Amino acid sequence: MDRLASEPLLHTALLQFIFPFSIKQEESKALMAHMEQQGFARFSLDNRELEDAYYGEGFCVSHERMERSYLPFAAHVLFPRKDDEDSFRRFSKVNDLDFTMMISQQQIEFRVLSTDIFICPFQLGFITVRVQIMEEQLPISLALEFADRFRTLQNTSPQDEEAIIRYKGTTFAQVEDFVFRHLFEGLEPFMDQTELNGAYFETLPFFVDERMLVEAFYGIESGEEMDSIDVQLRFRASQLDGLDQTGQPYVSASDPEYIEQYCREHTYTRWAPNTYYITNEQTFTCISRADRETIVKLANQMYGEYYYGLLLSLFHKIVLLKLANIHSRLRINRDNEEIENLIYSINKFSAKFYFLELISQSQGREIFFQLRKVYGNDALFGEVKQTLNDLFQYQDKYQSKRRDTLLMILTVFTVVSGIYGMNQVIEDLKGQIDWSKLLEYSPFEYIALFLTFSGILVSAILTLKELWKGIKNRRKKKFKYQG
Repeated sequence: MDRLASEPLLHTALLQFIFPFSIKQEESKALMAHMEQQGFARFSLDNRELEDAYYGEGFCVSHERMERSYLPFAAHVLFPRKDDEDSFRRFSKVNDLDFTMMISQQQIEFRVLSTDIFICPFQLGFITVRVQIMEEQLPISLALEFADRFRTLQNTSPQDEEAIIRYKGTTFAQVEDFVFRHLFEGLEPFMDQTELNGAYFETLPFFVDERMLVEAFYGIESGEEMDSIDVQLRFRASQLDGLDQTGQPYVSASDPEYIEQYCREHTYTRWAPNTYYITNEQTFTCISRADRETIVKLANQMYGEYYYGLLLSLFHKIVLLKLANIHSRLRINRDNEEIENLIYSINKFSAKFYFLELISQSQGREIFFQLRKVYGNDALFGEVKQTLNDLFQYQDKYQSKRRDTLLMILTVFTVVSGIYGMNQVIEDLKGQIDWSKLLEYSPFEYIALFLTFSGILVSAILTLKELWKGIKNRRKKKFKYQG
């Protein structure tokens, strides 16, 4: 325990655990109704009473500042004034419940402050569990171990098996049970895990082992013995390197040069040496040894504009991967309707949701660019745009070939049925038709009669087919791509 006792101590540990999931088609409204029944209230910037409702004692998020942090077209998506299906619709609930987690023969008291659920476009949703560790003077390794255990929904290691959550005599052996049976009861029936074009589209397309993403804020006790936050501590905070199986602090890398390089690439150092922001694909961490007044301001930002910036980056990442996944499943010579749907989805995402400039303030913009760089969103977007160009070229060639073939068939058919068919039997079809004349027709006249009526029938069928196709496409755009 000597190594643990000599570690930096935290006076503030605030964590937000985020889990993205797919929503079943046309179930968004039913999901919103269900969450309202479970006590979740619609979040709106107009309601200033919510500024200090969800974040614990002493913390507050300015709705006005949060809106001003984003450019108008981004704010319209993140903070809709009405129920807009092409926006992030947030529902939140105050929990304010105390729990205990047992890890490494120790117990950590924590409080679930509140929970969020976002209903987003492209059948995507997010849930957030907002947690504050209530222990004071807490060694940072215990906080990192808690975050690592809590984010793992399903037990995959001996340490996960040992971690249990207790609440008023109830024990949760897995975090999955705690989240989906207690905090978000009844959510699972709305989660889409069905087969997609012959393959299962996972709820988490790029996360592993069903783990939640962690947005963390750590306030370190500043003292004379600690002049700065060393690079190894920053690395551990980003990787959630808590305790090993013996209960001692550990680092998941041994090469000092690797640790230095990693922190250079993943750390935003504008306010060094007292405050650092570290990003990777599964954590977004702020670690600070600033004074208490500054700590509160930094935590408020993590709850406010940076929280939404993280969600937007995740949304971009997952939708881009989803579009790429759909493209990889296409049977290019058969799935013409799916190709049209994919083209529509890519154009919709590009026009409404993916912009290079989203945040008005310089520091927020730089952090957002850091997140987008870590997730590789720009490279993914480039691939998706290239996919769009390829699909356009294929569709143009396919439709041109189809039009040419159809035109040739119709031309030949029209000429034969019009010139030959109508000239043979046209006089008998004028006025009141004498059907008895059909008995006197020669074989060639029967052929002409057949060509005449079949021409009329084919024209009617083609017209009805195009009308039905247009109606079906409009219905798809109205229902299938809502959210």
